[in-house]
Amino acid sequence: MSDLSVFFAQNAEANTIEEVIISERFKDREGVPVPWRLRSMTEEENEAVRKAVTKRVKGKGGSYTTEVDQNEYIAKLAVNSVVFPNLKDAELQQSYGVLGAESLLRKMLLPGEYANLLQKVQELNGFDKDMNELVDEVKN
Repeated sequence: MSDLSVFFAQNAEANTIEEVIISERFKDREGVPVPWRLRSMTEEENEAVRKAVTKRVKGKGGSYTTEVDQNEYIAKLAVNSVVFPNLKDAELQQSYGVLGAESLLRKMLLPGEYANLLQKVQELNGFDKDMNELVDEVKN
């Protein structure tokens, strides 16, 4: 039987932070691409993001169902995972002529860069493995 103390909060690894080159277009004074800093989130934070993008939709017969806007969910997940650059900085948003961090990401990144960011955010938050990979890991 394992020691239960390994699950105590003080023994758990803190949020993971990674530096990733999301775009080659953002360079420092020496011409070197500047890495973005991304962090992992807790499920509690993820739940708050999911709740923020869940809407009640009126269905047939007047009944209501809930629906998650997947595009907004992924955008908010990315915004909450990006540590640097500060996407909530008013001056940065103003330089692109947008309001809001989600709008800023969509404006400042090319489609492939945005897809790269979303992929890295999902990997960092544990969404990169399918069930077969998880089963194989558990077996080993």
